[in-house]
Amino acid sequence: MDFKRAWDTMTNMAESLIAALPNLVLAFLIFVFFYVIAKRIRLLVIQITEKQHRGKNLGVLLGKTAETSVVITGLLVTMTVVFPSFKPGDLIQLLGIGSVAIGFAFHDIFQNFLAGILLLLTAPFKIGDQIMVEGFEGTVEDIQTRATTIKTYDGRRVVLPNTTLFTNSVTVNTAFGKRRMEYEVGIDYKEDIDQVKKIILDAVNSIDGVLDDPPAEALVVALADCNVNIRIHWWTMTPQNIHTLHLQDKVLTALKNSMVKSGIDLPMPSQQILLQTLSESGNGNHSNDSKLLVDEKSSSHTNRS
Repeated sequence: MDFKRAWDTMTNMAESLIAALPNLVLAFLIFVFFYVIAKRIRLLVIQITEKQHRGKNLGVLLGKTAETSVVITGLLVTMTVVFPSFKPGDLIQLLGIGSVAIGFAFHDIFQNFLAGILLLLTAPFKIGDQIMVEGFEGTVEDIQTRATTIKTYDGRRVVLPNTTLFTNSVTVNTAFGKRRMEYEVGIDYKEDIDQVKKIILDAVNSIDGVLDDPPAEALVVALADCNVNIRIHWWTMTPQNIHTLHLQDKVLTALKNSMVKSGIDLPMPSQQILLQTLSESGNGNHSNDSKLLVDEKSSSHTNRS
């Protein structure tokens, strides 16, 4: 009896499978069709994005988003064919009920995802640019949907959430073709300012990498207590950070050698301390007063580039 019941059950299942076979084949063909279309749409979106001179990452992101949307649509259509009682509206309602809980659980992820899309769309910087944000400075390695990675100049990787980049000020050092550098030096009040400026500019312009246009400048910016402060500006092509350090080294070395060779006095801040010693005579009167004048000098030049 049990054997007959089992046989009947298997027979019914086989008949149901055979009856549903056309629907299964049709559903499979429909899903394959949507899958192929999704792949084509992804490639089309990437091509269109690249033609609009957008970043490659933006095309990949939008392409994957379009591909996923088409595949999900195809999956819903396939389920409708296989299971006629299935209604996509019921699934959408179920997702709508759970979307509140999902939204709270993945709030940061969604926020970073949206910020990543906006960064890719607006493109304030691109892969390979050198940026500085929140105390971190380095070269942009990748812009992903959740975070952006930069490689610091000392060989470390920093992963920054996209919301940090979108809501904070970002300095892009390589945004333009040229970059200005500067340094401030002090000279003695007795020096001829025009002559010193000429010596400074000749030294700066003699260095390879310093541009003629815009020209270098030497400007008096302050009359300090011990010296006249001259700020030097020079321009170079937008370089990697290591290049700016080497260029600054060459400029300052040439500057120092030229000024010393020309006899220009580079004053050091001095402080005068008056010491007075009193010796007491036998009758209680103070005598043999002596005064000592001490000059303390320290060197301090501040670099601001």
